[in-house]
Amino acid sequence: MTAAPPSRQPTGRPRRPAGTDPMARAALVVALLTGCAAAAAAAELQPGTVSAWDRYVEATERRIAAELDLERPDRFLVWDFRDDAAEARREVLAGGVRIDKLETRDADGERIQVPKGSIHHWLGSALIPGVTLEEVLHALIYAVEPEALQDDVLESRVLARPGEDRLELFLKLHRKQIVTVHFNSEHSAAYTRHRPDMASSRTTATRIAELDGVGTPDEQEKPVGRDRGYLWRLNTYWRYQQVDEGVIIEVESLSLSRGIPRLLRWMVAPLINRAARDVLTQMLTSMAEVLSTRAPAEFGNRRDAAWNPRGRLTPAGPTSGC
Repeated sequence: MTAAPPSRQPTGRPRRPAGTDPMARAALVVALLTGCAAAAAAAELQPGTVSAWDRYVEATERRIAAELDLERPDRFLVWDFRDDAAEARREVLAGGVRIDKLETRDADGERIQVPKGSIHHWLGSALIPGVTLEEVLHALIYAVEPEALQDDVLESRVLARPGEDRLELFLKLHRKQIVTVHFNSEHSAAYTRHRPDMASSRTTATRIAELDGVGTPDEQEKPVGRDRGYLWRLNTYWRYQQVDEGVIIEVESLSLSRGIPRLLRWMVAPLINRAARDVLTQMLTSMAEVLSTRAPAEFGNRRDAAWNPRGRLTPAGPTSGC
């Protein structure tokens, strides 16, 4: 039995099943995202949201501390404690960037509910080829400015150095998910050396203010915690391991934003996840490229240069901490 040919539109193109026309889908996406953006015109960080964030961070940091306290050569990176550790290591050592979505649960294995908020938890890993751990740490702490490493950093400066291997930083950030948003932010960073071939760091945003009118004379900060809710909290936990091929860098990123409306979650959540993967991949790729060349060079000049409080490489005396 011969099937009848499909009916055709006057243009001669095959008729698409209902709901699959690209223009119709694009119009739907635009309409929904416009509605979502309008809904996000104003939000206020609630005490219950902060409390849930604090519980999530506490549980995550408890697990991280337990892993780092082992100080074992065979178990240091996050994926060393996972079933796919061998696969992850092969992928990274071959030059790939590994991105995984994580979730921390409470002591009973239950999800930590975040009222009026969303927590985004990601793990990214990459190899910086041909460098040593000390070269990488020196570059990150003293010599290479953040905007040279990350495309989402527009400006940076060191606010203070309260102790050895500790930094207080100002970063002007731009993030693109559904829309592009800019922030003034301040961060506290602390680096820890565990073994000659292993180190870690923890960076916590101590202040995040969304910006209005960026690049204009009217540029100003929105009230902290009373903005569109795209980024309310941000913590990053890094691990650095020396291997024969160079240094593996691994970042565990936690961020808090306003909640996604339930009716839009099916569509918006995948877009946010895709954007998060892209940002993390781009950041790790950029860091690997920059540090593979600059880390050894800056370490070689460590007695002649340091990253000054304005965030630039300038002549200085011997640096501390290396």
